[in-house]
Amino acid sequence: MARKTNIKRMLKDIENEAKFTASYTGRERFSDRVMQAMGDVVRDKFVDSVAEDYAYDNGPLPIGYGQTISQPYIVALMTDLLDLTEDSVVLEIGTGSGYQAAILSKLAKTVYSIERIPELCESARARLKMLGYDNVETLCANGYYGWEEKAPFDAITVTAAAAHIPQALIKQLKPGGRMVIPVGLPYMHQELMLVTKDQQGNITTDAILGVAFVPLVTEKE
Repeated sequence: MARKTNIKRMLKDIENEAKFTASYTGRERFSDRVMQAMGDVVRDKFVDSVAEDYAYDNGPLPIGYGQTISQPYIVALMTDLLDLTEDSVVLEIGTGSGYQAAILSKLAKTVYSIERIPELCESARARLKMLGYDNVETLCANGYYGWEEKAPFDAITVTAAAAHIPQALIKQLKPGGRMVIPVGLPYMHQELMLVTKDQQGNITTDAILGVAFVPLVTEKE
């Protein structure tokens, strides 16, 4: 009962913040499919036991190794901006605890997710498998370079801030595809950017909202 109550509170918080930020995002509410996924995925399964009491608060939480699980509103916003369909193939950069991948799996055909920290990658892979998210495939690698073997992608979401939009990810985005990525330097101003590629391959970028993310590692490992 407590979990159901907490999920309802979280969804209400997301709805309220969506209305509050609509002048920036252009979206006063998120799609029913996205909100259903946010309600279906049990967030307390994706945080450490010491943080379970805060799992449904509308804020980020630490998951170890200097990484965080994003606040529910940001997860919902980034997911909604992708405009996913049941046939979408999605690339996620930054698996973390696997929470965002679980949300995406409810909305897309296939989710490919990359995590550079081996311990997080392995624990997220095990967690997603245990919880039955069978359409998610994980890779322990540096996501800055994407996943060329699985490209192209209908949508790409990046959960770490890059100094610029990586060309490898732009190349791996399908014509007609959408990418959501935070852009900016660590501990300085960052903007959540929506990148769209038209059918001719032309790129358009739109700044959506000021955000704060951990940095995207760029060097080869």
